Amino acid sequence: MLAYRHAFHAGNHADVLKHAVALYCLDYLQQKPVALTVVDTHAGAGRYAVDARLVRDKAEFQTGVGRLWPMKSTGMPDLLRRYLDAVREVQQEMREDAPTPDATLQWIPGSPLLLARALRPLDSLRAYELHPTDHPILEDTLRPFGRKVKAFKADGFEALKSALPPISRRGLVLMDPSFELKTDYDKAIACLRDALARFSSGCYVIWLPMVQRFEVDRFVRQAMVLPVQNRLHLALRVRDPLKDGLGLMGSHLIVLNPPFGLQEACQQALPWLVKQLGQDASAGFELLTEAKPFVPAAGREKSRASPTRRSK
Repeated sequence: MLAYRHAFHAGNHADVLKHAVALYCLDYLQQKPVALTVVDTHAGAGRYAVDARLVRDKAEFQTGVGRLWPMKSTGMPDLLRRYLDAVREVQQEMREDAPTPDATLQWIPGSPLLLARALRPLDSLRAYELHPTDHPILEDTLRPFGRKVKAFKADGFEALKSALPPISRRGLVLMDPSFELKTDYDKAIACLRDALARFSSGCYVIWLPMVQRFEVDRFVRQAMVLPVQNRLHLALRVRDPLKDGLGLMGSHLIVLNPPFGLQEACQQALPWLVKQLGQDASAGFELLTEAKPFVPAAGREKSRASPTRRSK
């Protein structure tokens, strides 16, 4: 299905959470002087101009990075400061003149650009994108980073098999499908099971939308019992659904084999994000390290496994 474009949602609240966590994971894994393989299974175009039509029409960046952009770093949690610093550096690099960053947000970096910029010389990145329009842009975006950073025109669910296990046995996988098709949920779980069979010690960051679909709850339950030592479920809710019950309410992130300190970093960052990005009184967050017990809808109540939660 090739109707979806990352540009529709570039820089929104989902991107802020996803990219901040991915950069934390990358930074931590780079503490060891061993080559690291990074895989972005659904990479998009890599960069998005704020004034481009696909970005401008929906202007979803105003629900995410656009809100954070004018803020001073004082009091900002480290997880978000690191992400905003990377976004600011991209503005500087994209400007051909002026020695200092422009005050305006002109470019929204996608995950492959943020990850490529943060690589060490011994690291590598494999970015997959199937869309015929976005893939050439992705190639152009990543070309300056050399031969260890490659853009492939391929289905990330299928292509991940060829990337695992990495030779160094150290790797980070970011999985960010559109999930517009209900079948994507089953594909993603099957892909993760296969990936863990090949490379059980890798760090996997999986994004999925917070929408009113049975498939979302089922995916979270399935992902949180995958055969890894540790896992972390982050959920950021920014608003209620629309009157018709549709619309993106927020985001889920599942991190398999999360790096040390990520949970604590998120405990600091999530309440701050709720305050800054929340759009109504329903805004809040969850932070879980175990699967949430399934309770039939008719009799749901808080259990001992209830998550840390804050409201706006």
